[in-house]
Amino acid sequence: MDVSRETETRLRAYLELLARWTERINLVSRASLADGWRRHILDSAQLLRLAPTGWRHWADLGSGGGLPGVVIAIMAEDLPQAGRVTLVESDARKAAFLRAVLREVGVDAKVVNERIESAIPLKADVVSARALAPLPVLLTLAAPHLAPGGLGLFPKGKNVDTEIREALDRWSFACDKVPSETDRDAAILKIGDLKRA
Repeated sequence: MDVSRETETRLRAYLELLARWTERINLVSRASLADGWRRHILDSAQLLRLAPTGWRHWADLGSGGGLPGVVIAIMAEDLPQAGRVTLVESDARKAAFLRAVLREVGVDAKVVNERIESAIPLKADVVSARALAPLPVLLTLAAPHLAPGGLGLFPKGKNVDTEIREALDRWSFACDKVPSETDRDAAILKIGDLKRA
C-alpha cells in the first residue's frame, strides 16, 4: 500500500486495538488476527481504489469491528480532498469500540448507533458493507442510504454469482465484479444504477 507513515502507524494501532477488544467482545475471529494485516487491513483498503474520485460521503453499514469503515476513514486522511465517513452499527458495545478507535487513532468519522433500517437516509456517494447479509437483503438495506448516482462496494465470497442472480429477481442494477486482491475465492461488487425491479 502506498500510504504515508502516519497512516500506516494509525492502521497498525487500529489492528492492535481490534485484537485487544476482540478478547472482550466478538469483533472478528481470533484466528483471522494472525494474518490481520492482509485479512483485514489490505482486504478493506482495496475498496478505496474502487471508489470514484472526489467522493464526499462514504457510509459503511453494519461496521462491527470497523471493517472496512475504519480503514477507509484512516486512509481517506491521505486523499487530497478527504470525504467524510459514517459508520452505522446497531450493537452498542461495537459502536463504543468504533468511537474509542477513532478517538485513539485521531481520525474524524461519525458513528451512528442505530439499526440500518432505522437510520436517517445518509445520501452517501459510496456505501460499503462487509459480511453483513446476502446481496438481495444487502441492497434493500443500502438503497435508502445511497445518493442518486451513488456506488455500492460490497466484498463477497465464493457464492457471489448466486447472490447476483438472486438479487436480480428484486433489483435492477449495473454490476462490475472485481477480483479480490487478498482472496482468490472472493470478489468486490461495484453496484450502481440501483432500482427496484
